[in-house]
Amino acid sequence: MTKDRESRERPGERNRSATNYRRRMQRLRAEARIAQQPATRGGDEVPAHNATVDCGWGRVLFGQTFEDPKELVAALRDERAERRDIAFYVRDPHVVVAHAPQEVFLDPSNTYRLELPRYRPAQVQPRGFTIRRLSDPADPEAVNRIYAARNMVAVPPEFLWGNRDSRKITVFLAEDEITGQVVGTVTGIDHRQAFGDPDGGSSLWCLAVDPQAVQPGIGEALVRRLAEHFAARGAQFMDLSVMHDNAQAIALYERIGFVRVPVFAVKRKNPINEALFTGPVPVEALNPYAKIIVDEARRRGIAVEIIDAPNGYFRLSHGGRMVMCREALCELTTAVAVSICDDKTVTRGFVERAGILVPRQVDADDADGLAELLKDGGSVVVKPARGEQGRGITVDVKGEAAVERAIEDARRHCEHVIVEEFVRGQDLRLVVIDYKVVAAATRLPPRVVGNGRHTVAELIARQSRRREKATGGESHIPQDEETERCVVESGHAMDEVLGEGVEVTVRRTANLHTGGTIHDVTDHVHSVLVDAAIKAARAINIPVVGIDLIVPNPQSPNYVFIEANERPGLANHEPQPTAQRFVDLLFPLSLPASVRESAA
Repeated sequence: MTKDRESRERPGERNRSATNYRRRMQRLRAEARIAQQPATRGGDEVPAHNATVDCGWGRVLFGQTFEDPKELVAALRDERAERRDIAFYVRDPHVVVAHAPQEVFLDPSNTYRLELPRYRPAQVQPRGFTIRRLSDPADPEAVNRIYAARNMVAVPPEFLWGNRDSRKITVFLAEDEITGQVVGTVTGIDHRQAFGDPDGGSSLWCLAVDPQAVQPGIGEALVRRLAEHFAARGAQFMDLSVMHDNAQAIALYERIGFVRVPVFAVKRKNPINEALFTGPVPVEALNPYAKIIVDEARRRGIAVEIIDAPNGYFRLSHGGRMVMCREALCELTTAVAVSICDDKTVTRGFVERAGILVPRQVDADDADGLAELLKDGGSVVVKPARGEQGRGITVDVKGEAAVERAIEDARRHCEHVIVEEFVRGQDLRLVVIDYKVVAAATRLPPRVVGNGRHTVAELIARQSRRREKATGGESHIPQDEETERCVVESGHAMDEVLGEGVEVTVRRTANLHTGGTIHDVTDHVHSVLVDAAIKAARAINIPVVGIDLIVPNPQSPNYVFIEANERPGLANHEPQPTAQRFVDLLFPLSLPASVRESAA
């Protein structure tokens, strides 16, 4: 739907947006009166020479305040461990790099500028979330959770909380109106407060949106809120730095009104920035599940040979040892273990004999057993005995006719079909490596939230596009019979315009590949569930495996076993160290001696 069409269908939207913008600007100007007082208030003089601002994740060094390139290089050398400083507005970056070519590099990012006096607000206001300042002691942890999901440097929580009222640094959060969860964040710096900037500038940093968020427009809303905040303070422009190849972000900024300007940045060579100055890695065709392992191996100096990139095959070599892998499946996993995991009925038998709790199960061709299962439980799960990524699985099926249709659908993927009792609860994946649980996450089925303008089918398509972008193309929501069935059973229709704030779960399976979202719960899993996962792995005799359980919640000891995956997607569990533990298993001598000794 185009904006012109939206304006015709909602004739008051443009006027309301302009009125809301004027009111918001008036409020922001009132709030900013104190902040616009001289920056020397309280005795803390703002330096106009060699100015830096600590943002928690690192410092922004304002290059235009450094007259001597040698002093700028010296300041970059003072970068703290596990931090990421950036020298911005560097007048002569080639000269700065020439002073320490082994230590610093020219950042491959472009700078974009928004002229705030020319800024125009959005015609349509976002729905489903609100933008606010830091106000809860738990907010810093929520920000770091999003940073971790986006592979960004964490900020000490006490730093964020202690600077929530800072005049230099402003942090805004996007909060889900339904769940109250923080789903996005952005940071801004007021240059006049930072160093008395005569140009009256400001800058945007650390825009990050939770990859699991379902609402559209969170990033744009955060950028606009920060722009309006600085405009109300009288700032003349807002700059940002974005990687030159981040087409999606650049398109967003240009849509808002940003234009590219010739401003450069210099960074120090460190492990965090390694990918920016070492050049592209020749494994771009690898999927995320293979790439996360290859990247960890390269960091340790382990030789990598890509055998079949599209299918995720590679060979690792270190100290005379070679191991062939397909993603997280390696030669240490035996063919017998793979064959056990391949057939869900066989898997069930192995783990049940080991004392693991399993749901009732019958063969789809067992008419009497199926009738009894339906009579006792009322609802079942139909799945092919062989298969992965949720293909052919139908959950919460009621009635003989619906079960028959689900069985026929499952037979398209495998002739052998099984039917299990349906157990309500959360889908919990535990990753076991070397018979230790290294990560755990709940997997939630895909859902959409109405906005009063789009149909359910349109919302699914939009959410599916966001999931594909957030997972490198690994996750999308199929618009098939199963999706339509779930929508209808929820009391809606695919062509229905969903009311604002109305939430609909559009599939019952929680697999990532069919649009499910993953939420880390590693630190909150009950010990009984951990023991069950390890016991199941030992029963199969498999050193790397994903164990799926249905649980009331991760902190409850109650569970039933669902299946075991011999090739778990380690990339789905960042920031947990799944790839590190996998490479530890394959090449224990690749660990530093101090780490090996502490683990002994």
